[in-house]
Amino acid sequence: MEQQGPRILLVDDEEPVRQVLGVGLRPAGYTMYQVGNGGEALRSFQLVRPDLVLLDLDLPDIDGKEVIRRLRARAFTPIIVISVRDEESEKICSLDIGADDYVTKPFGVGELLARIRVALRSLNVTQGDIFVSGSLRVDFSRREVFIGHTRVRLTATEYDLLKILIHHADKVRTHHQLIHELWGTTQYQDAAHLLRVTLSHLRHKLQIDPKLRSHILTESGVGYRLTTESSDRVA
Repeated sequence: MEQQGPRILLVDDEEPVRQVLGVGLRPAGYTMYQVGNGGEALRSFQLVRPDLVLLDLDLPDIDGKEVIRRLRARAFTPIIVISVRDEESEKICSLDIGADDYVTKPFGVGELLARIRVALRSLNVTQGDIFVSGSLRVDFSRREVFIGHTRVRLTATEYDLLKILIHHADKVRTHHQLIHELWGTTQYQDAAHLLRVTLSHLRHKLQIDPKLRSHILTESGVGYRLTTESSDRVA
């Protein structure tokens, strides 16, 4: 299956708003997932692994700011607030607790599209839209991974793990940090084993030539590190 464009999780309890934004954003190449309350947002976030979240603050079950706190504790995924609350204090509070942007309703779809593009660019500000290290090339805008000229097919979890390692390139990420960033918990059943299996599969897919050093290095007893040093050297 071909990898889809950037995934957006829209959280808003108003059906008309979800319909309008769905119609407006899909033609721009985004894959839309829509939910109507905070509980569904938190559950869907783990399943969908969106590239960006559009979040209304006035939800029927959980205040949107609490949703921001819980999402930000799990990942660095961009969050854009879309709300009728136009008080400066609401905007400052939302941004302080982890939102990346704040758009007051009503707004134009064109403006929102521009804000989304900025947020997605900012996510990869340190490496740009395309990350290159040795034979590894990752196109974040298309969610495509290549080793040389060969397209590498990754599962959603493998891609998310690679994305995290690239975001922290040349820095060690501990097992604890990776488990938290991937699954939003340090108590995930069998998480350590799942991490090892996922990392092993990812490393195997990225190392087409076994004579070359792996792009992902193991820091014994600590975690893993993606190196930007030339991996096109004999191990």
